[in-house]
Amino acid sequence: MAEAQNIPVGSTTAGSIAVAAESTVATRMSAPPSFDVADFPVPHGREEEWRFTPLERLRGLHDGTAAATDAGVKVAVEAPEGVTVETVGRDDARLGRTGAPVDRVAAQAYSAFTQASVVTVPKETVLTEPIRIAVHGEGGTAYGHQVIELGAFAEALVVIDHTGDAVLAANVEYVLGDGAKLTVVSVQDWDDTSVHVAQHNALVGRDASFKSVVVTFGGDVVRLHPRVTYAGTGGEAELFGLYFTDAGQHQEHRLLVDHNVPHCTSNVVYKGALQGDDAHAVWIGDVLIEAKAEGTDTYEMNRNLVLTDGARVDSVPNLEIETGEIVGAGHASATGRFDDEQLFYLMARGIPEKDARRLVVRGFFAELVQQIGVPDIEERLIAKIEEELEAAVA
Repeated sequence: MAEAQNIPVGSTTAGSIAVAAESTVATRMSAPPSFDVADFPVPHGREEEWRFTPLERLRGLHDGTAAATDAGVKVAVEAPEGVTVETVGRDDARLGRTGAPVDRVAAQAYSAFTQASVVTVPKETVLTEPIRIAVHGEGGTAYGHQVIELGAFAEALVVIDHTGDAVLAANVEYVLGDGAKLTVVSVQDWDDTSVHVAQHNALVGRDASFKSVVVTFGGDVVRLHPRVTYAGTGGEAELFGLYFTDAGQHQEHRLLVDHNVPHCTSNVVYKGALQGDDAHAVWIGDVLIEAKAEGTDTYEMNRNLVLTDGARVDSVPNLEIETGEIVGAGHASATGRFDDEQLFYLMARGIPEKDARRLVVRGFFAELVQQIGVPDIEERLIAKIEEELEAAVA
């Protein structure tokens, strides 16, 4: 594994910023993407991309001091017939096609993994059962790399389930051929002591459809960086997220949708609930519409429900527009407590306050749970939400 590099802290402008009507977007500053760890300074928490993250709780993932251990994570893949599952070395040409790491931890993960898992769905194959990838922490530190590739006009649903105790840095790549349809459900149900930092890159082919559902409950620190780029016109991307941040937890989701080709669409909806002292949720939503991306239609939204005192939310939607020839673009963010009128309406009809609060929260998350499309996962998440709400209203 590469050692920490003594590089002076610095940054370069990531791109020009356009200001939408009645909104002001701060300039984003970051190092250019790179597979080389040495191209990223060791973060100190003053950088824009790290200012919300508790670096001292990353267990050395950010500075090169976290060494992989034998007891890291165990990965098991269950795939329907016709799907190819391979374990490959670092020199496999299929790795890294969706884009380079955008921060030091992702670059550290790319430089440190020894083997990668590649799951391939052949062209025109339509799966009726999901591909299930179980990532279970066994108490150690690990660096991982996963590639999921769909051939042209293939269709698949993939469930990636993270459980156990681990310190994990990983890169996950989704490659969609022309006309392919991929739904990915990524569940972070770690033990309370786990640290999980990952970059998710999706490359969406011509007329292909990509749907991501990210569900985050567990872990001490979870920082995920989903990114979408397009390889051809007509691509569609839907990014949904659900998180429940408990006392002391830090959950951070940083998204980028790069509209780099014409006539593509994207829709982002993330919702979170927080409870307990020092519960901290961070949502950064970046959408870039490049000058050549005429005909783009995009929208992003983040909603947060604060259940108790002592919780904190940082929600930052950013929209960068470099062409006026678009169908539509917008963003929204809101954070608040229970709607007293909703509670009063339910309680006035004989529903106890405790049950009324549970109904409001379940309704808040319902549209995202329904996006999952896997009955056993949906039932498990509803049960998890109920468990969290029991603690919230106790």
